[in-house]
Amino acid sequence: MEGRGDYIVRAMAAETQIRAFAATTRGLVEDMREIHNTSPVVSAALGRLLTGGAMMGAMMKGDEDLLTLQVIGDGPVGGMTVTADAHGYVKGYANAPQVILPANAQGKLDVGRAVGSGSLRVIKDMGLKEPYVGQTMLQTGEIAEDLTYYFAVSEQVPSSVGLGVLMEGDNTVKQAGGFILQLMPFAEEATVARLEENLQKFRSVTSVLEEGNSPEQMLEMLLDGLSMQVVDTMETKYRCGCSKQRVERAVASIGKKDIEEMIAEGKDIEVGCHFCNKKYIFSVEELKKLI
Repeated sequence: MEGRGDYIVRAMAAETQIRAFAATTRGLVEDMREIHNTSPVVSAALGRLLTGGAMMGAMMKGDEDLLTLQVIGDGPVGGMTVTADAHGYVKGYANAPQVILPANAQGKLDVGRAVGSGSLRVIKDMGLKEPYVGQTMLQTGEIAEDLTYYFAVSEQVPSSVGLGVLMEGDNTVKQAGGFILQLMPFAEEATVARLEENLQKFRSVTSVLEEGNSPEQMLEMLLDGLSMQVVDTMETKYRCGCSKQRVERAVASIGKKDIEEMIAEGKDIEVGCHFCNKKYIFSVEELKKLI
């Protein structure tokens, strides 16, 4: 799982009227696919959400800030959860990772149908007493449009989000990445018009990556004529960071009565981490200590 060359670029354009992010995430989406053994349509759906999450994590200011994206839909995937921090680390899982669906009318993986209709929740834990929670209805279930709508409605920031995952014939990940463009409140009409024109010409994230372009080059296309400046780049990776202590806290939180029932059964229990599928064994003695 070591450095797969995935990274996020942060940029400004039109003298800070636009802030922009772009990423290439093939390695981390492939790591996710290997861990969860996801079907192609789920690799695409969760891969898009992981990519969006990684960039949204990079927007956060505090070292300890955490972002969680929850997609809850009535499609066969059921739901997806992604957590990202401010350092480019991201992890996630789908409720039903092995869903198989026929291609959509365009011959592409039918992410919208896999997700279905429902809601998107964005939870930002910024060390305050209460986390910030924004909830919007899913617009298409294709993830990028759903995040675009979330920014407009919940954060009142006009944005454009593009996300893509391209699969190989053997169902490994061929390309993955995305961009987020945001207009600042003082953006001028001419800037907006130029940005819209560039977006109309832009084909798709995966076709641009497939041609060998970097995230910087992707932003140069999107921000053409708007004097773009790269602010910084940041590595991004799939990382879980679970430990027995953390899982123990989760076990402890299920309540005394349930733990007593487990002890009464006299058998070790096995608890799996949703994000990385690691298994942790708790003996009867350890369960007694939790009470």
